[in-house]
Amino acid sequence: MKRYLEEVVSRDLMQKMVFLTGPRQVGKTTLARQMLDRTAGSQYFNFDVASDRAAISAQAWNPAAGLLVFDELHKMPRWKSWLKGVYDGRPEQQKILVTGSARLDFLKRGGDSLAGRYFGVRLHPISVAEWCSAQGVSSAQALTHLLERGGFPEAALAPNGMDSDRWRLQYLDGLIREDILEFSRLHEVNTMRVLVDLLRERVGSPLSVASLARDLSASTTTITRYLQILEALFVIFTVKPWHKNIARSLLKTPKVYFYDAGLVRGDEGRRFENLVANHLLKWVHFERDVRGREIELHYLRTRDDAEVDFTLVDAGKTTHLIECKLSGSNVHPALARFSNEQPDAKAIQLVRHGRQSVHHKALTIEPAAAWLGGLI
Repeated sequence: MKRYLEEVVSRDLMQKMVFLTGPRQVGKTTLARQMLDRTAGSQYFNFDVASDRAAISAQAWNPAAGLLVFDELHKMPRWKSWLKGVYDGRPEQQKILVTGSARLDFLKRGGDSLAGRYFGVRLHPISVAEWCSAQGVSSAQALTHLLERGGFPEAALAPNGMDSDRWRLQYLDGLIREDILEFSRLHEVNTMRVLVDLLRERVGSPLSVASLARDLSASTTTITRYLQILEALFVIFTVKPWHKNIARSLLKTPKVYFYDAGLVRGDEGRRFENLVANHLLKWVHFERDVRGREIELHYLRTRDDAEVDFTLVDAGKTTHLIECKLSGSNVHPALARFSNEQPDAKAIQLVRHGRQSVHHKALTIEPAAAWLGGLI
């Protein structure tokens, strides 16, 4: 299926090298191969394949190739300095696309700088808008399907729910056994597996590192490092509370969500909130990566425990207040309160089973399917 970043990557390759990152099996390789089909004489190399690995080390590709795609290149020792040399020494017309399942800012610590040589874009799971476009269904049907299957292509496109569940079990096992092992020691893998299981049950709740450390008989420093690895590998993402004083915000408790909403354990409300978080983060990353906007995703919480699920912040200014509900037409009290306190922000209550928009003074109750379908 056609992905939302296809035209973006094609355009960016005309100017610089492109780094395409995102979760394992989210569709990066498929998108890369679509780019190959657009350029004559292109070549693809996967560092996980022995013959490709040898070709990469020997730089044994056609000098006249219009596009070179390097997949999982970050597994190569000193890959940054190697890639810098390849890019600087290539023929002017040759384009380079690098894909990987680990976050670029995590991988780029130390070594030669690649600054000024690339555009970075992040590929996310399938959204309501993408599923509607690909399958010709309504936004309500798309939302229901993605809540059941999650947005990863193989799970979403599986012929039935059983095959989707089988894929997810294998996906999680492979992720922990292979990718996480790159960043941690063998004896830590079982602890990481238990940590992932605990996080699956705590989606959308303020995350206590101290509590996780007690449950796993580990130090808070170790748990913090594990969480950083899971974020770097696009397994989870955290949403921090918003405060105009950034330092105060960073010190407060984040909430955790999974890139694969299908991994969430809990009721429909928890899965729905995770899927909304997926859509909002996807939009935020698109605005940042493609349009250069300083958009951030946060949540709001006061000392008296009044909370709104999400807030969008643009260049330090709150633009949206978003609350998730399964049903009902009553306005969430905290959303009404924050809306009064921040009248310039759009206050929206997304209702999973909503049928039509309802306006309440400064805020709006929106059917979630239609609203999410208007995003990327």
